[in-house]
Amino acid sequence: MNQVTNTVRFVLDGQIVEAQGERRTTTVLDYLREQMHRTGTKEGCAEGDCGACVIMVGELNAKGDGIDYVPVNSCIQLLPSLDGKSIKTVESLKKADGSLHPVQQEMIACHGSQCGFCTPGIVMSLVNLVQVVPQPSRQQITDSLSGNLCRCTGYKPIIEAATKACHKPELLKVEDSADLPLLREIQRAKTPTLSLEGDIIVQPVVRTRKGNEVVSPATLTEVADYLVKNPTTTLLAGSTEVGLQVNKQFFRPDHIMYLGNVDELRQVNETAAAWRIGAAVSLAQVEQIVAESYPDFAEVLRRFGSPPIRSTATLAGNIANGSPIGDSMPCLMALGTDLILRHGDSTRTVALDQFYTGQKQNVLKPGEFIEAVVLPKPNGKRVFRAHKVSKRFEQDISATCAAMAFELKDGKLHQVRLAYNGLAPSPCRAPKLEAVLEGKAPSEVTAADLDAAIADSFVARDGLRATWTYRSLVARNLVLEFIEEPAAEVA
Repeated sequence: MNQVTNTVRFVLDGQIVEAQGERRTTTVLDYLREQMHRTGTKEGCAEGDCGACVIMVGELNAKGDGIDYVPVNSCIQLLPSLDGKSIKTVESLKKADGSLHPVQQEMIACHGSQCGFCTPGIVMSLVNLVQVVPQPSRQQITDSLSGNLCRCTGYKPIIEAATKACHKPELLKVEDSADLPLLREIQRAKTPTLSLEGDIIVQPVVRTRKGNEVVSPATLTEVADYLVKNPTTTLLAGSTEVGLQVNKQFFRPDHIMYLGNVDELRQVNETAAAWRIGAAVSLAQVEQIVAESYPDFAEVLRRFGSPPIRSTATLAGNIANGSPIGDSMPCLMALGTDLILRHGDSTRTVALDQFYTGQKQNVLKPGEFIEAVVLPKPNGKRVFRAHKVSKRFEQDISATCAAMAFELKDGKLHQVRLAYNGLAPSPCRAPKLEAVLEGKAPSEVTAADLDAAIADSFVARDGLRATWTYRSLVARNLVLEFIEEPAAEVA
């Protein structure tokens, strides 16, 4: 492998692109438009919401004989995260003979584009879908488009175009045969670089004259060593939070560490009792893992964001971010999830419901990071329910999300775990409500008792997304709904 330092290298349409002299916080979108003149990729919101900027990012598959793609919002992805990967833009779809991709052809035939601004992102979302599912269902098509906003067409002709394009499955795959050997060539080293004294040296992808840098380690040892030496480093995984801060708050951290190339953090290890989910595992992967065992959790994750968000955002990143309305945390808390925290060579286990100490505050020490999330498997007896309430059903931030796990023994509730977001400065369990429920038959639980426990547990706060009156009412009613259905099934 030829190692080029202080250069972001990626593959685009059969060529290795070497990006030098760019800011450490340059977004992929800005580089494509301003340096590569790939202006088909548009900026609509710069927040990862509208989908006008969607591209496909590829990595070598597990066997190394093909490329796996995910849809990505290029407006919030930082350029250094592309190092060692390949990309496809809407311009990549044009074949050598000048013909268009079937999705593009059918978008024309079905009148799926009007003003045209959103069309490239829509096309890329659909093209990415058919790389994985050549014959998608209508539900899969609409899910793939959930992160693409179109104000003109009403989506009907777009969905029709996607359906008709799949009548030609042999033409759906993007041309990437020339990319494969180049992608192998630019892969980053999988072993640490050592000094003459045997100390670990994490080579920067980008380094400025002032000493600020972006590093992209390949091993867990490198991550731990670098963070001990540089404890204020900003960790970058999915970039769905950091990219937003870069665009909207002009965030310019001195040191950034991209975790997407650390294989140990991208693994899911399964035992009879739990899944050990690495810190760089995406929400899309977690959604697949829990779909059968915890369908309510999978549905919360499906509504978490669009496919480009879920394909890049990580479960550990959502936890570490600590938003008061983070959607994954109530589910994880109700299920009794633990975190494996690492500092140097040492690790410790902390229950997620003990992780937060305040709004955006947690128990992490300087230089410490989340190595893995340990999610218990269902034992067959426990019931798990979760539901998110928001102004829009799809693609919206929670007013509140509630999750509850319990057992029914002799018709009574036992080992109740109940958690919320949106009611406190951080996602949290509700022990006083759990006490109201513990040992009672569902029919014995009253709205008045729950209301009193909610009033005693949380400080009343109105917010942008809901008044406290509404939030507290929803918090109570979700509990009543959670316990009503299992009780009816037992009866």
